[in-house]
Amino acid sequence: MSIFNIFNRKNGNKNAINDLNSTVSLSQPEIMKGVTGENDVNINNQAVDSNGSTLQNGINLLFQYLDKNYEKKGYDDALINPDNIHLEQNIAALRNDLERTIRRVKTFYEDFIREIDFHISSRTRSGMIDTVEELKVKKETAENHIRQVLEIEQEAKNNKGLGEGIIISYMRGFRNGLAAITHHSIMNRNF
Repeated sequence: MSIFNIFNRKNGNKNAINDLNSTVSLSQPEIMKGVTGENDVNINNQAVDSNGSTLQNGINLLFQYLDKNYEKKGYDDALINPDNIHLEQNIAALRNDLERTIRRVKTFYEDFIREIDFHISSRTRSGMIDTVEELKVKKETAENHIRQVLEIEQEAKNNKGLGEGIIISYMRGFRNGLAAITHHSIMNRNF
């Protein structure tokens, strides 16, 4: 029903008004423009892409990757192909994914710090002392996060630390899958 049809009716009825209300959304938008209008942010001040989904950046993306449990994936992979070459290739793929995630996070922080530096110098020239102090705190936080990311990267290169948990859980799952194959095919046989 067109909006203009509502006004053209001689007998205004309640259904026409209800139809109008159903076509017009009166709810608060989930995405609001940032202060400068450059970035979209949702109500929780998280960056969102053009589709409205939340972008995970920074150290949260890395920890989200590190917190995953790969035991089930290892188990399923062993059931599909119980070959050691397959195990080694999947471990290499997990290490590559970790390295790619670390690079993405490092790039995010390098860009973010460069942007903060610009704003610090610009706002300093404008005499915005409080804003500059807030920006410096944000920069310190970003620098602390990038130091943690670099530490995780170094540990991953040495096959130690947080990144090794991914490999351990995957290998545990793969070995459990191998044990399940053995149990099913050999141990259950009656002879």
